Amino acid sequence: MKVFNKSILMGVFAVGMLAVSSCKPIYTCGDPVPEKKKGGKRLQAVVAERDSLCTSLADQKSVNERLTADNKSLQNRLSGQVNINENQSAELSQKERDLQNKDKDLENKERMLREMQAIIARQDELTKKLNQTLRDALVGFNSDELTMEIRDGKVYVSMSDKLLFKSGSTAVEPKGVDALKVLADVLNKNPDIQILVEGHTDNVPIKTAVFKDNWDLSVGRATMITRMLNEKYGVAATRMTASGRGEYYPKASNETPEGKAKNRRTEIILSPKLDEIMNLLNSSGK
Repeated sequence: MKVFNKSILMGVFAVGMLAVSSCKPIYTCGDPVPEKKKGGKRLQAVVAERDSLCTSLADQKSVNERLTADNKSLQNRLSGQVNINENQSAELSQKERDLQNKDKDLENKERMLREMQAIIARQDELTKKLNQTLRDALVGFNSDELTMEIRDGKVYVSMSDKLLFKSGSTAVEPKGVDALKVLADVLNKNPDIQILVEGHTDNVPIKTAVFKDNWDLSVGRATMITRMLNEKYGVAATRMTASGRGEYYPKASNETPEGKAKNRRTEIILSPKLDEIMNLLNSSGK
């Protein structure tokens, strides 16, 4: 019994000594490794393992530091990318709004174009009907007295000097009065037609007590026609404009008598009102 107790006591003492020795490291991480380690094999193994752990710990710290730096860099890049994405998203939204506005504007322009084309088509049809009506009404006049044509969407009724006036005069001849009466009847039945009366002459100079030159004469003749249409036949003055172009817009060459005769003319230019088109253009500008 004493022998057994002594053995136990020695074992406890050895464990205690080992425990005391292991509580105080021979050296800490970072200390130089001694050439010869103290203690038994088991202690040497523990020290070697600790040395390995110290090295692994240092490596892991380095890795952790690098990962921390990489993480911070990624966070900064992510934050920057978020800002870029937000800016791009805002720009994209603005572009989408701009595109929608352009689409709407294009639709409005296309609608206005269709409406304008419809108005022009109606006016062209009206012009053709007016031209045919005038041709039927003025059928009794010769081609050297009166001609008609459609040009630029307007009806041009050209009355020669031979039909209307004597040389240097603004007094309308009887046959010219008959032509104007027929013309006035058609105009009064088409109140939406605008009327421009233009006087034209040849290039033979003129100077009288009444007219200074051909320009003056052409204005006087145009004014006489508009007055007659208004005062004698009731065509509204608000529909008519009188102008004189003198010799400056010849229809033919003034080098021949035939050419001069063609240039001595009064043109009555008839055109549909542009109110619909002007209203459409004004409404589009609002």
